[in-house]
Amino acid sequence: MKKTTNIALASAVTGLIALAGTAMTTSTAVAAEAKEKCYGVAKAGKNDCATKTSSCAGTSKTDNQKDAFIMVPKGLCDRLAGGSTSSS
Repeated sequence: MKKTTNIALASAVTGLIALAGTAMTTSTAVAAEAKEKCYGVAKAGKNDCATKTSSCAGTSKTDNQKDAFIMVPKGLCDRLAGGSTSSS
């Protein structure tokens, strides 16, 4: 009887681990899709990627630099003062 209990417990734990892995993969995919680049709102040195005038993330020279962006939740950029989804 003890062997049956151990098998049932192992099966339950394995199922929970598989379920947790699926949930984390799904939430990561949704989070990645729900972001957009927002230009013109990054503080100096806080941009997420290279710009026309700087070589890598974190190197923008001025606040609100027009070609520097940060990733924000989709739809938020249009509500930020000075925010734009294009670098022009």
